[in-house]
Amino acid sequence: MTAPSRTTRARSFDAAAAQYAANRPSYPPALFDAIEDLAGRSLVGARVADVGAGTGIATGLLRGRGAEVIAVEPGEGMAAEFRRALPGVPLVLGDGDALPLADDSVDLVTYAQAWHWTRPARSLAEARRVLRPGGALAMWWNRDAFDVPWIAEQGDRIRRHFRGEYGNKQGADTVRTALAFEGVQDIPAHAHRVVRWSRTVSVDTHLSNIGSHSIFLVQGAEATAAFLAEEREHLLRSFPDGTVEETYDVLLIVATP
Repeated sequence: MTAPSRTTRARSFDAAAAQYAANRPSYPPALFDAIEDLAGRSLVGARVADVGAGTGIATGLLRGRGAEVIAVEPGEGMAAEFRRALPGVPLVLGDGDALPLADDSVDLVTYAQAWHWTRPARSLAEARRVLRPGGALAMWWNRDAFDVPWIAEQGDRIRRHFRGEYGNKQGADTVRTALAFEGVQDIPAHAHRVVRWSRTVSVDTHLSNIGSHSIFLVQGAEATAAFLAEEREHLLRSFPDGTVEETYDVLLIVATP
């Protein structure tokens, strides 16, 4: 069986935008502290382009820190959900490989859970084009904390379900700094930081979060439902009160291109 293309997986979110918005994890305040530290500037008053903005999870938090944000999102379905959540925020359709933004127009370009959908060499060139002097590019990912036993066990079940084709529910091996600029000839100066955080949610929310990842969205509703039903049984044996604590390590990379 041929694996779905990256484009197919990237566009699979449009049909599941409401599920994505309702169940995906957010980001902790410490992440935005780290962005300011590594970028060397406050978010207050900063002009930010949030690329691959999705349903607006990161955009809303950036605004909450005082940034002036313009969102860029390629998917019509995700954009529609974004507009419902953040009707007052400017949003343009587009992607990081060809930003619909003027030269030297922003102080910070951000990618929350989105840089891996780009072609790094092209998107880095575009970030350089739209950034003002002294600007920065920030990208980050919520990664499952596999040192937590139940999360590691679930990860093993997901790998078995996909016959080892995927390293985790994000559909890739563990995201790491070395992969961020793969194929880039002129790698910019950059630094990274890992921020651990957690959230306590119902088993239903946790399972809906899993089901909103592209590897499940593209495999078909029947196969996904079967996996999630079996996974529910596993979880309720370990968490009979019906709640789980999801633990994440956010990998943050800030480049000064």
